[in-house]
Amino acid sequence: MKKILFVVLVAIVLGACDSEPKFKVEGEVSGADGKMLYLEASALEGIVLLDSVKLKDDGSFSFKQTRPESPEFYRLRVDDKVINFSIDSTETVQLKAPYADFSTAYIVEGSVNSLKMKELTLKQMQLQTKVNTLLQSMQAHKIGADVFEDSLSTLLKNYKDEVKINYIFAAPNTAVAYFALFQKLNNYLIFDPLNNKDDIKCFAAVATSLNNYYPHADRSKNLYNIVIKGMQNTRAPQQKVVEIPEEVVSETGIIDINLRDMKGNMRKLSDLKGKAVILDFTIYQSAVSATHNYMLRDLYDKYASQGLEIYQVSLDADEHYWKTTADNLPWICVRDANGIYSTFAGAYNVKAVPELFLINKKNELSARGETIKDLDAAVKALL
Repeated sequence: MKKILFVVLVAIVLGACDSEPKFKVEGEVSGADGKMLYLEASALEGIVLLDSVKLKDDGSFSFKQTRPESPEFYRLRVDDKVINFSIDSTETVQLKAPYADFSTAYIVEGSVNSLKMKELTLKQMQLQTKVNTLLQSMQAHKIGADVFEDSLSTLLKNYKDEVKINYIFAAPNTAVAYFALFQKLNNYLIFDPLNNKDDIKCFAAVATSLNNYYPHADRSKNLYNIVIKGMQNTRAPQQKVVEIPEEVVSETGIIDINLRDMKGNMRKLSDLKGKAVILDFTIYQSAVSATHNYMLRDLYDKYASQGLEIYQVSLDADEHYWKTTADNLPWICVRDANGIYSTFAGAYNVKAVPELFLINKKNELSARGETIKDLDAAVKALL
């Protein structure tokens, strides 16, 4: 009798668990016979494996999981090929894809958000391809560094403007708006929530909207915390921390800078007298940082032995990120803790980053980036 009662109780418990609202992901992957297909959750703490199946000849699959309480993100993976999608109800999402072009040629039905996520993914991949092509052209000396910088800036601005209008501000309470915030270029966030005041507005719009709909969701709370930190980082200080005496300018011919490098040593810009110097203001967490530094590396490798030095000032809010990213760079890397409100950046009238200046061997300001038609030739002329 006790055994029967136990079996009944187990059946009731299992039945109760099975009665929880579910979502289903089903479809087929052609040309993937014998491959393993994984269903994974893209959680805040990282990727979590939920289920898997070995695909047969017809490539059909079907996964069922408990519906999340608020919009969440998942992905299907075969080898290193990934399809991202979202779930916000008990919907059934249908996905069909060829193995060869799994991440780009798939068809999704049953989820408007997932369809828009595909649109964004393809747009991001196109942007990355264009940036890679630009970089290759510069490295092959088909275009100058100035053309590279201008073209890169235009590409990124156009992309961000389109995404803001059509995906973020159009429906800030949706999963696709959240997804858009965290897209990357060169493995850096395209929208910078810690250093860029305009980008923080995008994060704030989505955070406010999601908080209204899902106030107890972890993603809502996390996004809200990111916005608060970004607002703190970009809030104008009440007093200038660093004052620049007038005599510093008259004595050196430049506005001198004296900041700590990664080892804690004070590094003065004026100590580089006798060298041709590229003074560069940048934010390592920005999407253009990697390609900008590739451009600088190309110049540095070419002219360092002839007397070129680079003095790079980080305006990053995150000191640890700066140290980690700049650790392998061969030139002088310093950081201004005042971030985008750097007195030094203000004194040089920096309106946007990255921004560079050329300084001749006499410690005299020679040119600023926007006025230089051919950076390679301009650097060579100073040596």
